Amino acid sequence: MSDLSVLYDAPGPRARRRNALIAVVFLVILAAGAWWVLSVLEDNGELAWDQWEPFFTNANVWTTFILPGLQNTLIAAGLSMLIALPLGAALGIGRLSDHAWVRIPAGAVVEFFRAIPVLLLMLFANEAYAMWTDIDRDVRPLYAVVTGLVLYNASVLAEVVRAGVLALPRGQTDAAKAIGMRKGQTMLFVLLPQAVTAMLPAIVSQLVVIVKDTALGGAMLGYSELLDSVGLIDGNFANLLAAFTVIGVIYIVLNFLLTSFASWLEGRIRRGKRGTGAVLTTTTAGEGAGDVPTPVGVDEKK
Repeated sequence: MSDLSVLYDAPGPRARRRNALIAVVFLVILAAGAWWVLSVLEDNGELAWDQWEPFFTNANVWTTFILPGLQNTLIAAGLSMLIALPLGAALGIGRLSDHAWVRIPAGAVVEFFRAIPVLLLMLFANEAYAMWTDIDRDVRPLYAVVTGLVLYNASVLAEVVRAGVLALPRGQTDAAKAIGMRKGQTMLFVLLPQAVTAMLPAIVSQLVVIVKDTALGGAMLGYSELLDSVGLIDGNFANLLAAFTVIGVIYIVLNFLLTSFASWLEGRIRRGKRGTGAVLTTTTAGEGAGDVPTPVGVDEKK
């Protein structure tokens, strides 16, 4: 049997030795780089125990700085997701409308807010709330952060929804029309449920972006989110690098949990789709051409 791949020939003995040598050289270079970085950190005292001790022995570091910042990050990200997801779906469906008075405004909104940096949207929103509303200045940064995240990410999610629906075979729409379904029914009951599975990875990636972009509010608007707690920790314990490392690990864990939940949800949706459908069996009471399939579980005497 030929040892060939569809895309390329299987490597021979010389190619395998060359690949192994390249891998060893790469690992040596990587290890040398890591050793150099750790040596520099050690010489500067960044790896000393007193830099990391507060995170293990001082509960006030967590209760006073990290956990309140994490709570504010989750609040801003959660509100943004809760608003951006349905708004993005509505804008994406609007861009697919056959009516120009729906399609053109929806497209203008998406293209406008998608083209503006999210930080600029936050700054504009903060100034707008300050000039034209009576929102208390203590909660104004939260409103500004959520507004900027919603406007930008809803526009991106609208394109994800539009692309997911357009990627479906044309026959799905034709079949729905053939059984008399209206356009709204076709979109809601036929196209969107099938497109959700294909759209889910892109949607999750955008939700991760929302979580990370909350840090912009802390950097520019004074919103007390997770990254903003780094400066407070460094001001009290003079351990900037350690604080950045711990907060970075928290962001990694937070986004890992989000993507893991999305992967579980995607698998559940796929299994649910495979498990639907009626099961039929044929009776063998006679050998005539008039034998009719009978659904499982139905009493034939009836």
